[in-house]
Amino acid sequence: MQEMSHQMMGYDRATTLFSPDGRLLQVEYAKEAVKQGSTAIGMVCCDGVLLVVDKRVVDKLVVSESVEKIFQIDDHIGATAVGFVMDGRVLLERAQIMVQQHRVTYDEPMDTAELVKEIADINQLYTQLSGARPFGVSVLFVGIDSRPTLFVTDPTGIFFEYKAATAGEGEAEIKKILENEYSESMTIDDGLKLSIKALRKVLGKDFDMKRIDGAYITTAKKTFTRIEKKKLKTL
Repeated sequence: MQEMSHQMMGYDRATTLFSPDGRLLQVEYAKEAVKQGSTAIGMVCCDGVLLVVDKRVVDKLVVSESVEKIFQIDDHIGATAVGFVMDGRVLLERAQIMVQQHRVTYDEPMDTAELVKEIADINQLYTQLSGARPFGVSVLFVGIDSRPTLFVTDPTGIFFEYKAATAGEGEAEIKKILENEYSESMTIDDGLKLSIKALRKVLGKDFDMKRIDGAYITTAKKTFTRIEKKKLKTL
């Protein structure tokens, strides 16, 4: 009732307008958009990092391979966006440019944490710009620097580092599965099996391996690698 009152009073018409109880309603709406996005799971494993996503291709006429949800940012960094895909694409293309500029300027790869901070700063900027809306997306970044890392950003500009994380549809249920079954000693293959198990449980009858995509980066090679479809079909 209180939120409806705030809407009627126009507190959700601008990102820069605080409601009387100190809320930015447009930012909260952006976070709700993330919750309705297609599911993504990230893990730090003993031999690298892993991303697994549901592409949520429900139209039979759509070419599944044309739907890109996992992006290579650099040789040692990958990412996926959850929420408004168009917002995520803009942020991740910005990230790709940033790592290229860093290589040209400093002749060395950009640390994943440094890149995440830059993207989070962009997110935060759009929570205080008049005439613009927040990015309705959370981004899961995985990378191999001196060690494997996984970061998750949200529309507010906040980011955290995780051992394992999920965002999107069924987030609460998958988080419980990860809390109960994830282990730091897991290999990438183990993590992939756990991710598929979690997606099967959450998606139920809608689960289809054609909707699943994944990528990993090993600590040994530090090279972004997409998981082949034939491997997914064996799980």
